Amino acid sequence: MPALQLLFLACLVWGVGARTAQFRKANDRSGRCQYTFTVASPSESSCPREDQAMSAIQDLQRDSSIQHADLESTKARVRSLESLLHQMTSGRVPGTQEVQEGLQGQLGALRRERDQLETQTRDLEVAYNNLLRDKSALEEEKRQLEQENEDLARRLEGSSQEVARLRRGLCPSTHHPAQDMLPGSREVSQWNLDTMAFQELKSELTEVPASQILKNQSGHPRSKEGDKGCGVLVWVGEPVTLRTAETITGKYGVWMRDPKPTHPYTQETTWRIDTVGTGIRQVFEYSQISQFEQGYPSKVHVLPQALESTGAVVYAGSLYFQGAESRTVLRYELNTETVKAEKEIPGAGYHGQFPYAWGGYTDIDLAVDESGLWVIYSTEETRGAIVLSKLNPENLELESTWETNIRKQSVANAFVICGILYTVSSYSSVHATINFAYDTNTGISKTLTIPFKNRYKYSSMVDYNPLERKLFAWDNFNMVTYDIKLSEM
Repeated sequence: MPALQLLFLACLVWGVGARTAQFRKANDRSGRCQYTFTVASPSESSCPREDQAMSAIQDLQRDSSIQHADLESTKARVRSLESLLHQMTSGRVPGTQEVQEGLQGQLGALRRERDQLETQTRDLEVAYNNLLRDKSALEEEKRQLEQENEDLARRLEGSSQEVARLRRGLCPSTHHPAQDMLPGSREVSQWNLDTMAFQELKSELTEVPASQILKNQSGHPRSKEGDKGCGVLVWVGEPVTLRTAETITGKYGVWMRDPKPTHPYTQETTWRIDTVGTGIRQVFEYSQISQFEQGYPSKVHVLPQALESTGAVVYAGSLYFQGAESRTVLRYELNTETVKAEKEIPGAGYHGQFPYAWGGYTDIDLAVDESGLWVIYSTEETRGAIVLSKLNPENLELESTWETNIRKQSVANAFVICGILYTVSSYSSVHATINFAYDTNTGISKTLTIPFKNRYKYSSMVDYNPLERKLFAWDNFNMVTYDIKLSEM
C-alpha cells in the first residue's frame, strides 16, 4: 500500500472521536474535480510522521495476529470438547461407567420414591373409601336412632295413658305376678301410683340353681359350677348391648372379663380398650359391671408399650396383648402394673400382613377357652391360612401348634371354645354365620351355618368367656354379649 494512503488511513484512525469535520469539493490546478474530507484530531496538534504511522500499523497487525492465534486456540478447544462430549455419550471415556452407575442409582431412588408415593396414594384412597362407607353406616344408624326415638315417644305416651288408667283403677286385675315367681323369691316394691313418674322396681331374690332357670327357659340345662361342660357350638343368641362408646376412638376396640380372676379382681371386674388411633396405651378398669355400663372407670392403666389391634385378652390376673408394629406378645400383670413376660411368635404376620377381613391390623388375635390361652395368627409359610397355637400363660412359650386350611383374610373374626376354633363369616352383614370350625382334638375342619347377628354392622372383636359361657363382641361403638349353647362332644 502506498505510503500516502497508509498515512491517510492512519490519520483517519487517529481522527476517530474528533468533534468537527469538513468536506470540500474543488478543482485542482489541472482542472480535475477533487474531494477533500478533513477531521480534526481531539488530542494531537498535527498528524504523525510516516514512520510513526507505520509503527501504529505494525501494532495493529501484531494485535490482529494475536487475536487470530487466540481464535484458532479457541476453535481447537471447542473441537476437543465436542470430541469429548461425543466420547462420553458413546461410553468410551474413562470414568463414564461410574457416572452412569451414579445416574442409574439416582434414577432407581427416584423410581422407588415414585412407587412409595403411589402406594401412599392408594392407601389414602382406601382410607377415603372406608370413611365413605363409615359415613353411610353412620347415616343409616342415625336414621334408625331417629326411628327408635319416635317409637320410644309413642311408647312413653302409651305408658302415660296406662298410668292414668291405673290411677283411675281401671286396670284389669286378671294377672297375678306371684304365680309366675320362682320358689324362694319375693317382690318387695310396687308401682307408686301417687305420682305420674316411673319408679325403679326392686326385688330381693334368694339363690336358685341356674340349671332350673335354663331348663324352664330353653330345656337345655347348664353345667354345674366348676364343670367345664365342654361341647360343640350349636347356637348363638341375639346380641345384648351393655355399653356404647362415647367418642370416635371407640368405633372399634376390645373389652373383657377374667375367666380365671385372681385377687383383688372378681368375676365382675371389666376392662376396656378403645383401639382407634396410634400409640394405644390406656386400659380402663371397672370394678363392677354397673360402673362399666355407666362409663365410670375405677382405674386407668397406662401400658409401658403401645398395643395393636383388638386381639387382647385378660386371663389369670394378666393382660395379654400384641405390641404395636411387632409380632411380640406381652404379658402385663394388672395388679403390679409390670410386664412379666414377652415372646415373639415365630413367623407371625403383623401390622397388616394377615389381618381378618375387616383389617385393623388384626394379624395376631389372642383367645381364652376352658383349657387356657391361645394365639390365632398366620405366616408366609402357610400362605395366609390360620395357625393356632397354645401358649403357656406364665412365659408365653408355644406348647402346641396347628395349621388349618382356613384363610385368615376370608373370615371376619375367630374364637376358641373347648379347643375348637370357630370363625365368623362377615363383620358387616347383619345376618352373618359361624361358618368354619377346626377341632384341635382331631385336626379336622368343617363348614357351619350357625346364625350370627352383627346388629350394628361393624364387628371388630369377638371373644369367648368360658366362665360366663358367653361371646363378648365390639360392634360399631357397641359392647355386646351373646348367649350360646353347646351340645355334648
